[in-house]
Amino acid sequence: MGVKVRTFGIVFDSEGVSSYSSGDVVSGQVLLELSDELKLAALRLEAKGCARVNWSDNLAASSAVTGTVAPRYREEVVYLQHQQTLRQPTGDQGCFITLQPGKHEFPFSFHLPQGPLVTSFNGKYGSVKYWVTAILERPCVPNQIVKREFSVTSQIDVNAPNFLSSVSKSKEKTVGCWFFTSGPISISAKIERSGFCNGEAIPIYAEFENCSSRLIVPKAAIFQTQTYLANEKTKTFRQMVANVRGNHVASGSTESWNGKALKIPPVNPSILDCCIVRVEYSLAVYVHIPGSKKLLLELPIVIGTIPYNCFGSRTSSVCSQFSMDMSWLRLALPEQPEAPPNYADVVTEEDLARQFPSLPQTDNLQHEFGSPIFAYIQEFRFQPPPVYSEVDPNPTFTEEMRREVSFEI
Repeated sequence: MGVKVRTFGIVFDSEGVSSYSSGDVVSGQVLLELSDELKLAALRLEAKGCARVNWSDNLAASSAVTGTVAPRYREEVVYLQHQQTLRQPTGDQGCFITLQPGKHEFPFSFHLPQGPLVTSFNGKYGSVKYWVTAILERPCVPNQIVKREFSVTSQIDVNAPNFLSSVSKSKEKTVGCWFFTSGPISISAKIERSGFCNGEAIPIYAEFENCSSRLIVPKAAIFQTQTYLANEKTKTFRQMVANVRGNHVASGSTESWNGKALKIPPVNPSILDCCIVRVEYSLAVYVHIPGSKKLLLELPIVIGTIPYNCFGSRTSSVCSQFSMDMSWLRLALPEQPEAPPNYADVVTEEDLARQFPSLPQTDNLQHEFGSPIFAYIQEFRFQPPPVYSEVDPNPTFTEEMRREVSFEI
């Protein structure tokens, strides 16, 4: 008999999506291409996601001598378990379904759990993986299986308050040999926040002081630490993922880094919510000392997935400052505005008692002086303003008409 199954594979609807998150829908089709008709018992789909660790102690030398087997440490934690049947015979079809030659598509869809899912990861002694398996069951033939992995990312927002606070440390070391010391070397380092994302540059603020007789070289590096736990045992793997160096610091000199940039390469986000696999990062600022151990201090950092929003942080800061300033303004202002004082309260009695000459008629002024009256408007400059009142003493024509006219229906 010829080969009946030409193609058996899995295609996701969102092939362009690099990763899924908690609560997302994973959907796609199982593709089946046949060269001849095929009797099908069932077509099932399984989705699984789990964290696994696996390592053994390095006892090869002793094992060869004693004949003992090195112990292995294994552990597994399941985060996703889903099963569904895509095709199976019904009651009137008997035990099998006959599929005709050609292409067949069987759609599938399922939701990822709403709870926290650990980010996909492949490390030295363990991994976190998610995959979909399609199982083709046929009579008198071994099951045919196809597997397809997909990536899951646990979202970490670096704008969280616990990632926005600055981190700083200082350390000092005296360099010498036996009873002869040449002086201390000190480091002070600071970063303005501890949360970053891939592609960002970490601004490093550091001060290096060399009071020894040796030439030192300041450096900085990002380290990834993988920690695996199984059977109450711990296995650690540490590697450098990025580094930068500064200028040599001569004896009796200092070196300052005012925001020296160290770019983060594409690395796996931090994994902090798995009980058997942890991925942590740190920024190490250190000096290389010839003939002596390096002087090193480490600042913990977190590699997240939601980028830092500088504008949002500044806006919140400005808003909080503005609110504080407005609170002082409310204390300074009265609850209700006061009426202006009476003119008589601010003018002396002599000014009030001053007599102003009576003004002649307009016709006499124009006849006597031969000029219009506005030329002598200055005579009114000593007139006091009217007394303050909430009722307008000189209503407009429109207001008078409203008072006099009434409408009857």
